Amino acid sequence: MKYNRILVRYGEISTKGRNRKKFTSKLRENIIEALKDFPTISVSASRDRLHILLGDENAEAVIPRLEKIFGIQSFSPVVKVERNLEEICEAGLSLVQKSFQEGKTFKVSARRADKHFPYDTNELNYEVGSFILKNVEGLTVDVKNPDIKLNVEVRKEGVYLSSEIYPGSTGMPVGTSGKAMLMLSGGIDSPVAGYLTMKRGVEVEAVHFHSPPFTSERAKQKVIDLSKKLSAFSGKVNLHIVPFTKIQQTIHDQVPENYTMTSTRRMMLLIADAIRQKHEGLALVTGESLGQVASQTLESMLAINDVTNTPVLRPLIAMDKLEIIDIAQKIDTHDISILPYEDCCTIFTPPAPKTRPKKEKVQYYESFVDFESLIKEAVEETEIITIDGATSSQLDESFDDLL
Repeated sequence: MKYNRILVRYGEISTKGRNRKKFTSKLRENIIEALKDFPTISVSASRDRLHILLGDENAEAVIPRLEKIFGIQSFSPVVKVERNLEEICEAGLSLVQKSFQEGKTFKVSARRADKHFPYDTNELNYEVGSFILKNVEGLTVDVKNPDIKLNVEVRKEGVYLSSEIYPGSTGMPVGTSGKAMLMLSGGIDSPVAGYLTMKRGVEVEAVHFHSPPFTSERAKQKVIDLSKKLSAFSGKVNLHIVPFTKIQQTIHDQVPENYTMTSTRRMMLLIADAIRQKHEGLALVTGESLGQVASQTLESMLAINDVTNTPVLRPLIAMDKLEIIDIAQKIDTHDISILPYEDCCTIFTPPAPKTRPKKEKVQYYESFVDFESLIKEAVEETEIITIDGATSSQLDESFDDLL
């Protein structure tokens, strides 16, 4: 029997009060965006649950998309039948047979939301369970810990049956908590920071600093591919490619070597903040983890953060590298991040960067250069790439093809 809908259960959204509709409506929008290439699908949301009507589509093709959408606690492919015991039994049998292997156990769990249905829950459990047992050889009942749990829900408009529960990505629907600019390098940390920020409902736009000829087109493509991975969780990602060569070369020539890293990060933050303001963002996001490298000590953060009053979100701040790698592998960004194409954070790296820089000193060194005009030029020449399903064929180009 073919599934005809998918039942989506809310997670944290369920804790919302009067503004819950805002969150359910945004989740519905995000699901429609993620499934826009399935033309016969429709989505309806209520206060307590959301239904995806599959039309002519197969549930198996839809499930991988739903697993990546924030705001979903869990979901189940569902068969809807008429309020007729014979149809209920036949549908239940079909679902159990789909999952059955020799020696498995099962349980029928009925819920009668419509009390006018002629069978109560115990009677429905018995009737459906007995029918399945008679027609599936080798199947036994286990009411405490069954291998297969057949859920039967009776409502006024029909009866819904399901036997599988898929975990969702939880969190809040992307777009319910405003917009932020993610400073996206080609490393392991920043894509994970973007993922965790999206999970809290923040729409993320990525900012990448590109310094040709010191950084190659392969490094740029690497960041595009990382953005594509992140877009699977949000529907789309706008990627801002900032030309950074002139600023980076100026810092290298004008700022004392042990302060070049601090100054470079300050300029990056200023540019990202200007782009944020231009595109109506509310915060900046970095992949910093406290003490991981020289630029991520508290003293460095203080000196770097001095250039802006904009909130800087650091979702990885208390994580160690192994925890970050685990998440990178889970979201499928790790193997891209470790490809050996340098970004601008790794070029011109001084042999002994200052781990406890003084903001007064870096301000003094920068005062001899007109960075304001350089920053304005970089922002104006920034390239914007919108990454979503429409560009997937371009983004799937392999690195071998770029050689």
